[in-house]
Amino acid sequence: MTVIRRATPEDLPELAEMVREFYAVDGHVHDGAVVAEALGPLLRDDLFGQVWMFDSGYAVVTWGYSIESGGRHALLDELYVRSRGTGVGGRVIEEVYEHCAGLGIPRMMLETERHNDRARRFYARHSFVEEDSVWFSRGDSLGHVEPTAVD
Repeated sequence: MTVIRRATPEDLPELAEMVREFYAVDGHVHDGAVVAEALGPLLRDDLFGQVWMFDSGYAVVTWGYSIESGGRHALLDELYVRSRGTGVGGRVIEEVYEHCAGLGIPRMMLETERHNDRARRFYARHSFVEEDSVWFSRGDSLGHVEPTAVD
């Protein structure tokens, strides 16, 4: 059985390696210093969100607020599973969602890359519904690179 637990500051080295793997697979530019700085507050306390680890990956949930969404919501910012197709990702989503609901946060949102049909099918199987909204961003961005295989 997969043990899903909250990550701590002591998990940063292992977590940073998994983030590097995920970014290579998903085609994101990786900057270790930026990743470590962004993870720091999430590992210290719950002000901005939470990081969850399990034997084959991690999940990052951050807090958002939207009037349209009815107030505070959870954003599943990253989910990485090394051993896909084992059911672990679905179990992680369910446990993290239930934890958030227990905190009074009944809605979880996420975003995926347009090209990632596999991820969209996965999330749809786990009760996420695609919305018509399109996200825009402004400001510094680490960019996007073509996905590569991880050894």
